Amino acid sequence: MVLLRSVCVLLVCISLSVKIYADNKKMRIRLKPAHLKEENLKSLLEKRHSQRNFQQTSLNLDDLATLVWATCGKKFDALTSATRTIPSAGATNPLELFIVVGKNSVEGLEEGVYHYLIEEHSLELVVEGDRRLRLSRACLGQDFIEKAPVSLIISADFRRTTNRYGARGRQYVYMEAGHACQNTYLVATSLGLGTVEVGAFVNEEVKSALDLDENYCPLSVMPVGYTK
Repeated sequence: MVLLRSVCVLLVCISLSVKIYADNKKMRIRLKPAHLKEENLKSLLEKRHSQRNFQQTSLNLDDLATLVWATCGKKFDALTSATRTIPSAGATNPLELFIVVGKNSVEGLEEGVYHYLIEEHSLELVVEGDRRLRLSRACLGQDFIEKAPVSLIISADFRRTTNRYGARGRQYVYMEAGHACQNTYLVATSLGLGTVEVGAFVNEEVKSALDLDENYCPLSVMPVGYTK
């Protein structure tokens, strides 16, 4: 019976492209490559605007994969080989992306807080349960954050950049976060989704809601969903 149960769990994990790592017991979901249609940049820039009214419609996991990749994912080019979708001062790459997923908010994905593993293009479950209400309260009670199916939290480990550039490096990190936010806006628009950048929040409360590492500082909260 134990052997049969183990086989069943293994088959489920394979079917969902999920791998359980024995060393930390955290679930990782490998994502499909980003899919983006060719679209005129002028058109996207004209259509892009902040959205705060979201439908209670589930997102497609492949669309979420495209969105997180565009925000700060890994890519390749002929000049620099492996690089990112956003510029980074000295390629110090200080940003870390977390995704708060509500119940029944993303097809095939359980509610919880996920860390986007950039090198693997995968999601790692770091907190179980729906944390949207706590995140909304940390953002000074902005209730549309609780209603949005998911929220992307752009955070940073400043040390990666300040170790090279000193105090000036903090400015470079904020610049990089701005690049990531604009990518999120434009790709969300391309996917038929809406978002808004939220900067009004209490840092320590956001960190508590997401159980963030003490070295990660939240910089932007971007709720995402289909708009009303």
